[in-house]
Amino acid sequence: MSQSPQKVAAIYNAKGSSPLAECLGEQYVVLVTANVETLYPEAGELVLALVEITDAADAGLAVCQQLKADSRFEDVPIVIYCQASAPVDAMAFFDAGADDIVDAGIPHQDLLARLNKSVFHTIANRQLKSRLKQANEMAFSAMSDTSDLGVNIQFLVHCHECSNLDELAMLFFRSLSHYQLSCSLQLRSEFEVKNSEENGLAKDLESRLLWELKDRGRYVDFGRRCVMNYGQVSLLVKNMPDDDKRFGTIKDNVFALLQGADARVKSIDSSRMLEMERDLMKGMSNKMQGVMQQVDDRYQEVMRRCAELVEDMAVRVDEAILFLDLTEDQENTFSSIMQTGVTSISELFNEGVKIDESFRKLIDYLTSSLSSSDHASVEELRTLLDKL
Repeated sequence: MSQSPQKVAAIYNAKGSSPLAECLGEQYVVLVTANVETLYPEAGELVLALVEITDAADAGLAVCQQLKADSRFEDVPIVIYCQASAPVDAMAFFDAGADDIVDAGIPHQDLLARLNKSVFHTIANRQLKSRLKQANEMAFSAMSDTSDLGVNIQFLVHCHECSNLDELAMLFFRSLSHYQLSCSLQLRSEFEVKNSEENGLAKDLESRLLWELKDRGRYVDFGRRCVMNYGQVSLLVKNMPDDDKRFGTIKDNVFALLQGADARVKSIDSSRMLEMERDLMKGMSNKMQGVMQQVDDRYQEVMRRCAELVEDMAVRVDEAILFLDLTEDQENTFSSIMQTGVTSISELFNEGVKIDESFRKLIDYLTSSLSSSDHASVEELRTLLDKL
């Protein structure tokens, strides 16, 4: 398939016509004009400006200076075409920005070769600039992505230090400031729902919108606004960029922040649940200690009364033996039986006291562990149980 001709040559001719137009028209789209301003709209497509000097060299010099003064012709080469006998100040034209000077006396093929060389240089330079621009854009994009990654890493590193939802929301907005986004945040824990703007306060409309859209999928886009949901965290971005690439990049990077925030919300909920369970265990321990004190008092009272009854029974038996007219062996038998009963009751009492003291140690250890800032380890508790 043949390539369509480019707008390569622009011929300035005070007379409004030129034999060069026919010569170049075979390869290029030729614009013939006597007014430089008419070339301005075509500057981006031109790769050669051929200024023909017919009468006054000063007019051609002024045209060359006018073209180079405009930034749109910065990369368009200017070739001066003059008659062989015309006096031309080459240094003046080169100082004005001309790239080459040719005269009408050179052969037609040589003229085309020199013009084509200038055209090829222009096309090569533009391609090089385009590649350099793409490389710069890729470099800036890589730098931006690296910066975004650093912000996300810093958030993930420091979010575990947040002990409540307020601190987490402040850290989240501090990280979002890097992306220059205007946002509303909603954190939903098991105990409360935290709605927050960048100033720390909540807006009713945004809060209701986030609550209504929290189960509508990960992304809900409407115009330049976007709602992002992940677990117990929802974010409303009010000024998403128009650039599709940056739009997608912000979605991906900010979503990583939402994942970290959701993990921290769950961690805060777990910590609070552990504190509540610890308080409950502490209350149960205190209650058990009170119950044990009552049991201990009743136990001591029962054992004391048992001992008194046995001792009283022994005394009565000793007194009754004197009036029973028993033999000495019979008296010794009765005395031995009573003494054995008293001894057994005392041993039972002492064993009961030992069991009571062991249980009390366990209760005291649990109470002190729940009251301290550190949880008792499983090994410490197992060691205590082995000693009991």
